[in-house]
Amino acid sequence: MSEGQQKLASTASLGAGDSLWQACVEQLAQELPEQQYNTWIKPLAAQVSDDFSKVTLFVANRFKLDWIRAQYASRIAGTLEKLYGQPVQLELALTPREASARTFVAPASVEMGAAPEPAEMAEDSAPGFKTRLNSALTFETLVEGTANRMARAAAMHVSGTPGQLYNPLFIYGGVGLGKTHLVHAVGNKLLQDRPQAKVLYIHAEQFVSDVVKAYQRKTFDEFKERYHSLDLLLIDDVQFFANKDRTQEEFFNAFEALLAKKSHIVMTSDTYPKGLTDIHERLVSRFDSGLTVAIEPPELEMRVAILINKARAEGAEMPEEVAFFVAKNVRSNVRELEGALRKILAYSRFNQKEVSIQLAREALRDLLSIQNRQISVENIQKTVADYYKIKVADMYSKKRPASIARPRQIAMYLAKELTQKSLPEIGELFGGRDHTTVLHAVRKIAGERQQLTELNQQLHVLEQTLKG
Repeated sequence: MSEGQQKLASTASLGAGDSLWQACVEQLAQELPEQQYNTWIKPLAAQVSDDFSKVTLFVANRFKLDWIRAQYASRIAGTLEKLYGQPVQLELALTPREASARTFVAPASVEMGAAPEPAEMAEDSAPGFKTRLNSALTFETLVEGTANRMARAAAMHVSGTPGQLYNPLFIYGGVGLGKTHLVHAVGNKLLQDRPQAKVLYIHAEQFVSDVVKAYQRKTFDEFKERYHSLDLLLIDDVQFFANKDRTQEEFFNAFEALLAKKSHIVMTSDTYPKGLTDIHERLVSRFDSGLTVAIEPPELEMRVAILINKARAEGAEMPEEVAFFVAKNVRSNVRELEGALRKILAYSRFNQKEVSIQLAREALRDLLSIQNRQISVENIQKTVADYYKIKVADMYSKKRPASIARPRQIAMYLAKELTQKSLPEIGELFGGRDHTTVLHAVRKIAGERQQLTELNQQLHVLEQTLKG
């Protein structure tokens, strides 16, 4: 019996077939962006054969079935095989209209603060307008810091006076930095003040799905009535519109209609408007016509506050020194912080030990090992040198022309942000420079990152490259 089979056999709270699919879902939730997981994986129901040789996934409609087959089927099958220890045949089928509740395994949400499950457009035609907002994601539950202060201030302004300034509001940043939380907060605040307002939150992939259904069913009048009548449209990850001409056309029409009636549009993306690829120029110009703000990776103090707050929300207390230890080692985004917190709390409960730095070190052993192995000052120097087309030797030489000094300062900044090295240690690795030189570089680049969109984008690319 394989290790995966032994784990399944030892599961007491679920049937073995149930636990195989549940374990697969939990793994995919860790690996996929939150909105992809919530839109495509979370709604799936599974039927596992008695001998585990086949898993059948039931999908709500033909469009979703084709999309999951093309985008996720091989990944799901690979995850099942890895968990079970043997190949598992994966089949996709449309959900039967009258299925017994006992036939399917419905996965529970495994994300902290997960967004609500996507609903079919037809189901929203009932008298009660479905906003798809997560009521838990508010301005009050969002930890504020320098990384998100400007975006938060702009979002609060929009929620208080929609249809006026900052229309559209375009928020960009890397995965797991709180963009989705912020747009939900805008919708929740507006509804608190104006309960009759028509507010809709969707992921860009859902808009694509709605366009396809309207095209197939010839129901574009209903589609336009739905989207063009909104008071506030909140849409996540508009980069997913790339190469989808009909979707872009319909979104442009909705965009113009909403602006004409002084409704507000809030969008998020993984890059700033002009950095989007395969999006029509006229749409990009609309994205860029309001206010564009970035959300940065959270700074140390903000990461500490997030950990302490989320631990309390889980009914646990995290000592401040433990929060600092975790925050220093998990730097990239809020989602990774949440993942680290879950591991620590589960490890604590399983072993019946209080949360401490030693326990956190044990719980995050694999994560810390990977991080220490992947990112070094030498790797940063090489990556930055390649990016700016200079020699690695220039990183620790005495040369001072701007074409060399600037990348060197950027490399020092990244070394401080992405490694555990002290300022003197970083200075030594940059040709024996004094720690005050490193501090000057770190402060200079950090300050300019807040002001210069192009520099911020370059740093984002470098960070993603270094983190793999």
